[in-house]
Amino acid sequence: MGKNIFRFLGLFIILMLLQLLFFNNIQLSGYINPYIYVMFILVLPYGISGWLLLIIGFLTGLTVDTFMNTFGIHSSATLLMAFLRPYVLRLFTDREGIGQMGNPSIRVNGFAWFLKYSITLIFMHHLSLFFIESFTFTSFFHTFLRVILSTLVTTTFILIGQFLTLKK
Repeated sequence: MGKNIFRFLGLFIILMLLQLLFFNNIQLSGYINPYIYVMFILVLPYGISGWLLLIIGFLTGLTVDTFMNTFGIHSSATLLMAFLRPYVLRLFTDREGIGQMGNPSIRVNGFAWFLKYSITLIFMHHLSLFFIESFTFTSFFHTFLRVILSTLVTTTFILIGQFLTLKK
């Protein structure tokens, strides 16, 4: 990660600007809210240490919370996502794959693997985000529908971003 820090810093800035200036304005009937900033957590290197991953996850969410005035909702959701990432990587990757250098991507791991990996983590992020936001289970099915639809739309935008950055 040390030699690629400027690349990741650039990716962080681009994703935050896209999220804050464009994707925050997309809300279809209150059901679909794409949060593409989570792509930053998804594409961090395999070998990143756990404590650094948690700090980056928290700071990523805190940045969104600061600009959206959401008081820690995104911080807690991205922290959970960063915490679960190593377990999801172990679930979908063999031992040799985890030990390899590089970043999780469609180019390195293939479309099916990246789809399973990203949809799992995005679902967990959105599940915690929307249920913390609603802070009740009285409208469980409404909130769960928001989770499903937003997960699908967010995953679609992240896959498009992966295809746009594919190197041949």
